[in-house]
Amino acid sequence: MAVLAHPDDESLGVGGTLAKYASEGVETFLITATRGEAGRYRGSRDGPGHPGREALGRIREAELHAAASALDIRQVTLLDYHDQQLDRADAPQAIAGIAAELRRVRPDVVLTFGPDGAYGHPDHVAIGQFTTAAIAAAAFGGAAGEAPPHLVKKLYYIAWSASLWSAYQEAFKKLTSQVDGVERQAVPWADWEITTVIDTRAVWPAVWRAVSCHESQMAGFEKLKGLSPEHHEALWGSQAFYRVMSQVNGGRTRETDVFEGLR
Repeated sequence: MAVLAHPDDESLGVGGTLAKYASEGVETFLITATRGEAGRYRGSRDGPGHPGREALGRIREAELHAAASALDIRQVTLLDYHDQQLDRADAPQAIAGIAAELRRVRPDVVLTFGPDGAYGHPDHVAIGQFTTAAIAAAAFGGAAGEAPPHLVKKLYYIAWSASLWSAYQEAFKKLTSQVDGVERQAVPWADWEITTVIDTRAVWPAVWRAVSCHESQMAGFEKLKGLSPEHHEALWGSQAFYRVMSQVNGGRTRETDVFEGLR
């Protein structure tokens, strides 16, 4: 299960990993906290062609489901929080909602954003914090009528290596977040911090199809359309993670499979 903040996080952030495991018969699930209604529409945030926040939310929700289909995700759950306001959500309520989904779906492995939020985006940071807390909460009893407690076996944060971050920024743009008047930009994870690297070269076409489903956002991805297949494979051909918690394995040896210790 991936637990993320916005439509397109699933494709750009963990699309290769989700597609790879789906192709191997693993059931994959996605929780998305918001509809991304505060984002840009074809490059414009408030221009004459912008459909308005409510309509953009509907557009992006439809794009999310199309992308999930391209990645062969079994089920998408939307939490209905407001875009750009997730860090101000009621924390116990958000944690309880995610914990309830964990108890219902009962995933072995969970993927989410780390404390860096990729590039400091407050919504990304918040969903990572809520998900981490929800894993602890899901191991205990929930509200009456909920599924029984569930212990997630492994939790991973998305980790950006220096080479991958450089490739992303060359393909897209300088990725930053303005928070309280301060510009945030991600610092790549140190190589020794990366515990897990997944080979996703075989599924890069599915990732590109999923990214392309987010048509309202494609103005920001314009450079991608002109990339050669080799460049696409380099961009989507591996994904890196930090293993936050594991009930089944540990040590310094770098994993190539998030199910190591479970298979």
